Amino acid sequence: METRVRLKEAAQRLFALRGVDGVTVQEIVSAAGQRNNASLHYHFGSKMELLKELVLDGAKLIDARRQAMVDRLEESGALSVRALCEALAMPLLELCDQTGQRTYIRMIANLQLSSRTFLREALMDDAWNTGYRRCLEHLAQLLAPLLPAPVVQQRLSLIGIYGSAVWAAWEAAMDSGAPNRFWAPAYTVENVIDTLQATLEVPPSALTLAKLQLPA
Repeated sequence: METRVRLKEAAQRLFALRGVDGVTVQEIVSAAGQRNNASLHYHFGSKMELLKELVLDGAKLIDARRQAMVDRLEESGALSVRALCEALAMPLLELCDQTGQRTYIRMIANLQLSSRTFLREALMDDAWNTGYRRCLEHLAQLLAPLLPAPVVQQRLSLIGIYGSAVWAAWEAAMDSGAPNRFWAPAYTVENVIDTLQATLEVPPSALTLAKLQLPA
């Protein structure tokens, strides 16, 4: 296998398992079966440049798939909260089959927690997150007649936080190769998407509505 590919696969797995700050260049090089740090610097320049390339590799594939899904929904007039939740989720899950690796979601989840500025810059201020933004824009329009605007905006953020965590857990289970009672049922992924939909659509409680009137 080409050295560059080995380095990328080794780095992505280490970043997924331990976070960016928990991984050294030497550890990446060793995991890739190389002898010295010069190989990483030769191919990528630095650990952070390697990380940026990994972020973009996955983001481009996810965004292309997500945009295609949203295009079809727009063309067919089939936009719905459920369909848009699927467009948010399925490109992430399908990425594992496209690349043969089950580490990207966890790597991104770690970056969202520890290095959001870097992640935003790596995505060129969302240039490769257009499909995600399109989903959120359509969701906001569909939910606007049903829910107060501040609730809609907060819930859109919540499904991003929730989705990041739950799909990272899914990826870890798939990556382990061991039997997993939670993810084994055939309906589980669809049921998780049901909960994302419910998070968006559930009517606010009387308590939430009452507190909505209070000063921020």
